[in-house]
Amino acid sequence: MTRRASRPVRVFAAALAAGTLLTTAACSDDGDGGSNASDVAAPDVAASSVTDEARAASPLAARTSTAPARLTEAGARAALITEADIEDDWTKVDDAATWRDELLVGKVDVAGFLTAKTNAADCQKLLDGLYADDLLGKPAGASALIGFEQGDSRLLHQVAAYDRAPLAASLTWLGTLPDKCDQFTATDTKDGKRTVQVIETSVPKEGDARQGLRVTVQGTTNGTATTLTLDVMAVRVGDDAITVTAGGLDGDESDSAEQAVKEGTSRLKDVLAGKTPAADPGNDD
Repeated sequence: MTRRASRPVRVFAAALAAGTLLTTAACSDDGDGGSNASDVAAPDVAASSVTDEARAASPLAARTSTAPARLTEAGARAALITEADIEDDWTKVDDAATWRDELLVGKVDVAGFLTAKTNAADCQKLLDGLYADDLLGKPAGASALIGFEQGDSRLLHQVAAYDRAPLAASLTWLGTLPDKCDQFTATDTKDGKRTVQVIETSVPKEGDARQGLRVTVQGTTNGTATTLTLDVMAVRVGDDAITVTAGGLDGDESDSAEQAVKEGTSRLKDVLAGKTPAADPGNDD
C-alpha cells in the first residue's frame, strides 16, 4: 500500500461519549432499577458506596453511581486489539498514526453525477474521511488506535468516545453511501483518473449499531495499474465506537476485519464495565 506524508491523526472515527453496560447494582443500562435507599439496610448502603467509589477511581472507565461509564484515555488504549486477537500473520506497527494512502487522494468528478450532483459532496467526504481516518467524525473524548501489517495489507483499529447524536448521524450517513457513491470517478493531483466503487458489507452483530462498507479504488501508482480494496466496519457501543479498516493491494481482508470487530467490541465492553481485558483474549478458552 502506498503512503503519503504524515499529518495529525484523527483516529479512525473518533470518540464516543459514555454510557454502556453498567454492571453495578446501583443502576441498570437503561437508568432504571436503582435501589431505593429506604429499603436497604445501612451496611448494604455503605458497601455499595465503597464499590461505587472504587469503580469511579478505575483508570479504564470513570463512573459514578448515577452516571454511565465514561471512556478514559487508558480505557481506550486497553480496548485496542492485540496480535493474538486476529488470525493470520498480522504484525503490530509503530507508525499507524501516520498511515496515509495516496490512492485515496483525489477530487471527485462532479460532472459524472448526472441527476444527483449533491451526492458528489458525500463521495468527496468519503475519500477524505478514509484518507484522514475520521469517517465517524472528530472524537468528543478519549481515543486510541493501533495498526497491523501483513504483506501489502494493513489493518487499523480505532476506539473513541463521541457525542451520541453526531455518532448516530455518522453511522446513518455511512449507510447511504452505497447508493450515493456506488461508482464514481476521482482525479488525482497529476490528472490521473481513478474509479471508485462502494458497496455495503455485513458486519458481525456486535454492539448497539453497526455499518460496513467495501471501497475499491482503481488507479495507477508509479505508472502501474493498481487496485486498493478496503473493508470498513464501524460499531457503536453506547456513546463510544470502534472502527476497523482492513485491506490493501493484496485484496480484501474481510475475515480479519470481522475478527477485529468481534474482539474489539468485546474488549470495549469489558472496559466500560470496569474490567481489564485479557492480555491475550484471542487465546482464551
